[in-house]
Amino acid sequence: MKVFQIGAAGGIGRRLSALLTARGDEVTGMHRGRDQARIIAATGATPLSGDLIADSVDELAAKFHGHDAVVFSAGAHGTGLEQTSLIDGRGLEKAADAARFAGVARLILVSVFPDAGRDRETTPGFEHYMRVKKAADAYLVATDLDWLIVRPGTLRDEPGKGLVTAGLAIEYGDVCRDDVAAFIDVALHRPALNRVIVELTGGHTPVADAVELVLERATTARK
Repeated sequence: MKVFQIGAAGGIGRRLSALLTARGDEVTGMHRGRDQARIIAATGATPLSGDLIADSVDELAAKFHGHDAVVFSAGAHGTGLEQTSLIDGRGLEKAADAARFAGVARLILVSVFPDAGRDRETTPGFEHYMRVKKAADAYLVATDLDWLIVRPGTLRDEPGKGLVTAGLAIEYGDVCRDDVAAFIDVALHRPALNRVIVELTGGHTPVADAVELVLERATTARK
């Protein structure tokens, strides 16, 4: 596959790039700075300069052209309400529009678990982030793309175990970034798993089996 990544230098993005290139896929990772370019190149992916905020839909579409799928795992990461709106919100909308114009049907979005942060007092910035992420999900769901939305639980940096719980609706929990990347890696290569929202936490099921279980349940639910 030829995969275009937005957020390729991030915690999930760089892990995913390494998995994809290891299996022989071609990965293009969009970046804004030299440090990000070095991180992307180290995974075996090809860095490509771009700016999710500044680039037009047409400019993004030109970058996406010729790829089989787009993975969107970019985020403002607490840099302010405006940046959250521009990257997590409008950025996803632009990417979805660009994918359609470029003829790239498959778009995978890393979103957020709806129960995130509900065990503590939250800030206005966090609540804004949650609203923006939900609106982005809704925008993507309304498109005719072969979208897949993955909502991971609280992200952790410990080495992954390759074991997860995945489903259309599951209990909230933590999940290692390694395992989120592994889930997306497998899901990308199961094109029938599309137009579904998957919640993901750590668990006891091997990642590849978890993808197949979600696909089976999603298929059954459509009948």
